[in-house]
Order: sequence, then structure tokens, then C-alpha cells
Amino acid sequence: MINQVYQLISPKVFSIKYTDLSFSDKVIVRPEFLAVCHADQRYFLGQRDIKVLNQKLPMALIHECCGKVVYDPTGKLSVGQRVVMIPNTPIRKNDVIYENYDKGSYFLSSGHDGFMREFVELDSDRVVAYDNVDPRVAAITEFVSVGVHASTRFDLIAHQNRDRIGIWGDGSLSYTVANILKSRFPESKICVVGMDKRKLSHFSFVDETYLSTDIPENFEVDHAFECCGGEGSYYAIEDVIKYINPQGTLMLMGVSENKVGINTRMVLEKGMTLVGCSRSGRADFEKAVELMENEDFQRRMKVIIFEDEPVRSIGDICRVMANDLTTPFKTVFKWDI
Repeated sequence: MINQVYQLISPKVFSIKYTDLSFSDKVIVRPEFLAVCHADQRYFLGQRDIKVLNQKLPMALIHECCGKVVYDPTGKLSVGQRVVMIPNTPIRKNDVIYENYDKGSYFLSSGHDGFMREFVELDSDRVVAYDNVDPRVAAITEFVSVGVHASTRFDLIAHQNRDRIGIWGDGSLSYTVANILKSRFPESKICVVGMDKRKLSHFSFVDETYLSTDIPENFEVDHAFECCGGEGSYYAIEDVIKYINPQGTLMLMGVSENKVGINTRMVLEKGMTLVGCSRSGRADFEKAVELMENEDFQRRMKVIIFEDEPVRSIGDICRVMANDLTTPFKTVFKWDI
């Protein structure tokens, strides 16, 4: 069977590659809804280093996706079953290192074709079935799973003084992490620090919100999550180091293309633990689906989703990428290729 793969060949330029799809030992999924990530935008706009672009393009974008099963050789999934797809692809089992950090793993839409395809072939352990989630929300499961992964590692590493947990950032990642922490650690007070009063108004479910320019002098947190990335990482980390209590854990989640300065003297003085978190694995996807089946959790996630018009052509792809730059949170669209 002929399959269409929509590849980015250079910034803002797409082309269709035709491949042969065989019904072998892989699960075949037809993508239904896709979501745009900042990483997709960096490739689309050519904001990665030219050497990186030359190495990774041409490549199909998008690693946040849900779809419907077309074929499952194992018989465990019925045709039409809705599933979310896992872009992280380990090639070996490691009982110590998480699959998303293992040197043998690769990631779809980062040097390998992502989910902008007519059909996607995946190993059976790279799909997770779901039923009671709106597919528009299911489309961002990968995004939610990244927050799940960080919260899981936090739970394993951070000391048990967890009265107040701070989150720096007011974008989609911060919002998602706040939703996860409220669900997984209901006894903790969740405090969000951001720069945009309008965005912070969406965080009505947390305990406290503050503008970064108006943090009280007596403000303190036991642990913190940095969800800013880019140039904002420096200022967020500087704030966290100032306001965190001794031996607090800082979960670093924001991606920055440039080096970020850190006041190591105060990190040492406070005995802090800094933990880098990126991507996720199957266990995180399963937990994310479980969380999203909760009506309150799912309702909150819908707040940050903008649904664009369906995509039926390359021109539509470019429209979605352009529109995404004008939306404050997550862009989701139906894949009608």
C-alpha cells in the first residue's frame, strides 16, 4: 500500500514523499488529531542551527498525535480503536535508565519522520489505547506525559516537605504541570509565577499566582518546576534559587538553545538538587491517559486548546503553523489527509 509522508524539506517548505506500507508485524494507525509543539516551530521557521537542520531534514514534523487503528497483527486492538502514539522509540531494554534518556533511543520528528503521514507504522508497545477522552485532548497526550514524567521523578527524588510547590512559567507547559501536580499531590499548595497577567488568569485551579515582577519578599517554596525555557530560563532559575527553601529540588523542564547562567554558590549554600527532565516513555503515557480520563482534569486541559481548521493539503499545514504563532497555548487540528 502506498503511504504519503508530508516532509519539511527546508524552512516553511513541505514536500510529499511516497513510501510502501506493508502489513507486517507493526500496528498501523491513521492519525486523527495532531498538535503543534514549539520544537516543530523551530524546525518550520529554521530557528535551529544550520548544521542541525542539514542533518535532520527532510523530516515529517509532529510528535503529538492520536489516531485510529487500521491494522494490529497481535489482535489486541480492534480496527477503529482510538490510540495515542508514543514518539520515543527505544531499541533495547534498560532497567536503570529511563527509555527517553537511553542512548539507544530515537525520537520521531527529531531526525526521524514524525506523525504527518497518511498512515503510521509502530511497534505494538508504542501505542496506548484510550476511550473516555475527547480526541482533541488526546492529541496532546505526549505533552501531558512529559509533565507526568517530571512529576514522577520529582516524587522519587524530592524530600517530603512539600507544603508549597512553585511553578515558574505561564504557558502551556506550566499550565499542564500545574494540573498534574494538583491531581497527584492534592495536599500541596501549588503556586505559579508568570509574566502575563492574562495567561495567569487561566490558572484558577491553583492556590496562588504571582507576577514575576511582584513576588512578595517573604515568598518561599519547598520545591519548584522551571517551565519557561528560552531566555526566560535564566530569570526563572534565578528566582527559584532565591525563594526556594534549603535542600529544595528544582525540576528543569524549559528548553533553551543558549547557555543559561546559574548561581552555583547559592545552589551549594542551599544544598539544592537540580533535575533535568525531557520527553517521556510508555509508563508516562499510560498515566497521562489515566489522568485525562478524569472529567475535571480533561476540562482544564480543554482551556488551553485552540482547534484550527482541518488540514487537507500542504497549504493547510503552513496555515496551521502560522496560526499557532498567534495562539497563547496549544494548537490542535484534524488530519484529513
